[in-house]
Amino acid sequence: MEAVVFVFSLLDCCALIFLSVYFIITLSDLECDYINARSCCSKLNKWVIPELVGHTLVTVLMLISLHWFIFLLNLPVAAWNIYRYIMVPSGNMGVFDPTEIHNRGQLKSHMKEAMIKLGFHLLCFFMYLYSMILALIND
Repeated sequence: MEAVVFVFSLLDCCALIFLSVYFIITLSDLECDYINARSCCSKLNKWVIPELVGHTLVTVLMLISLHWFIFLLNLPVAAWNIYRYIMVPSGNMGVFDPTEIHNRGQLKSHMKEAMIKLGFHLLCFFMYLYSMILALIND
């Protein structure tokens, strides 16, 4: 059963790594003016909820399977994703808003957040891979 938990977490982590890379590429395209702000934000906002659900699902799964260290490691990132989604001002298009993305260095902060998430998900990927191999050996 433990191996199944880590296989699912590994697959979910691969999807989250893909999303992080997609966010970085799309934001860098906006930064270089290859796409406009409206299309960039609509592309990114479409993937905010799947990212939120995917990361929260792994966090809850680690809580249910009693992997406390991994749960506590994932909890701040899951809480940040939920907070970021809940605190979207009413009238904005979503987490990424085309009218505000160039204001106050928001583009740079979104890019930095995507890079940090990519590093976090890469760390989690190798941690889940190690845990999955350990669980398969112990079974």
